[in-house]
Amino acid sequence: MFLIAGLGNPGKEYENTRHNVGFMTLDVIAEKLDVKINKVKFKGLLGETVYNKEKILLLKPLTFMNLSGQSVADALNFYKIPLEQLIVIYDDMDLPVGRLRIKPEGGSGGHRGMDSIIYQIASDKICRIRIGIGRPDEQKDPVGHVLGRFYGEEIEKIKAAIEAAAKAALCIVSDGVEQAMNMYNGFEA
Repeated sequence: MFLIAGLGNPGKEYENTRHNVGFMTLDVIAEKLDVKINKVKFKGLLGETVYNKEKILLLKPLTFMNLSGQSVADALNFYKIPLEQLIVIYDDMDLPVGRLRIKPEGGSGGHRGMDSIIYQIASDKICRIRIGIGRPDEQKDPVGHVLGRFYGEEIEKIKAAIEAAAKAALCIVSDGVEQAMNMYNGFEA
């Protein structure tokens, strides 16, 4: 069984913001697998399906980004899912808009959602798919940047990156993280 957690913030005001690319990627995965993410469980929204003979749980924590670990830890503990079968998808300001980076483990890179998950499960051995949202220029507030929307040519880039991230997550489930890294690391729309 795999748990794929897409990070974001709940509520209409946060839809389609840079910080919600994890939620957006889960929506693409759900569409590909014809499943609804609509069960309220583990302080989040959950969808369940089978892909490539593996049960997959799709989780959108509704705790707000900085407390994502509560939801993820609750689901992991309830289903007794090994950490090797957890995939977290989230935004990264250190990558240009539309670039992907997949890693099997590592620190949070200052991402508060990942800080929360690492703290709650007491491990950084978490497979993650980071989606580049770019950095704001020096005059712009980083909080305003991550809570802002994509514009102009960024829209097509992020759509392509989200599609690639969804495929990468399913590749991890079917073929392993190394294969997904070989195919999708460095993807740039």
